Amino acid sequence: MTILVTGATGNIGRRVVDGLVGAGQRVRAMVRDPRAAHLPDGVELVRGDFERPETWPDVLDGVERLYLFPFAYHVPESADLGFVERASAAGVRRFVVHSAAAAGFAPSDDPSALGRHLEEERAAHRGLELMVEATGKEWTHVRPGLLAVNALGWAERIRTERTVREPYGRSGYPLVHEADVAEVAVAALLTDDHLGAAYTITGPAKVTQTEQAAAIGAAIGADVRFEELTPAQARAQWLADGCPPDVADWLIELLADALDGPGALPPTGTYEELTGRPPRAFTRWARDHAADFMEVA
Repeated sequence: MTILVTGATGNIGRRVVDGLVGAGQRVRAMVRDPRAAHLPDGVELVRGDFERPETWPDVLDGVERLYLFPFAYHVPESADLGFVERASAAGVRRFVVHSAAAAGFAPSDDPSALGRHLEEERAAHRGLELMVEATGKEWTHVRPGLLAVNALGWAERIRTERTVREPYGRSGYPLVHEADVAEVAVAALLTDDHLGAAYTITGPAKVTQTEQAAAIGAAIGADVRFEELTPAQARAQWLADGCPPDVADWLIELLADALDGPGALPPTGTYEELTGRPPRAFTRWARDHAADFMEVA
């Protein structure tokens, strides 16, 4: 049996590849540049791109199960069918969809920047889920909440200044370790226990931005200072760093939404229900990624 992993060089995709290889499976990875993939020995690397339909036949040949990265919801104008439909026609009989927690939200006409963003995210991810369901093949949707790896956006400033500068230090979400998401995805690919299920995976509890900075400091053995900015100061800094204005607007609203309580995404007990273990905490994530925050020798 050949299992195809798309998005195989991403934070979660790499973990999915590792889990499948560890389980002794035959793994194929769709990658844009095989020379730069740096995946485990034994993984079949096939050049492919969701934007290039001419690459899809080689990618999909002989594949029975598929870990589907969300960019598949875009159908290039040059394609007669989308990637999902082509995969189904090629013989894929099980899809495990890398979706998002927003796919489980109710449709909304909230006109705020955050409301518009969440509705766009909901529509895109739920749209991909519906494409997969329409094939009539086996499916499982894995819907991670906000990922702890977003904290890597602080890495350069922590390495050089030992400082995090953000608004709303008390704001936070139950950030999920990418390993937890990948573990659920691998189980869905390899067993029949999760067919037809949609799982929203979060971390164990809300972790504020100040707590995140402290955890990273503890992981690297340094004092990482949290400097609280006003929303206006943060927006100006993000724009100077190249962040699009609309993204800066909804990010500020996202943080403001979780000042008191978990905001739009409270913790779920899904991971523990599925595995019998609590989700990995942010402190564990910080230890696992300590090297990313260390000064380069």
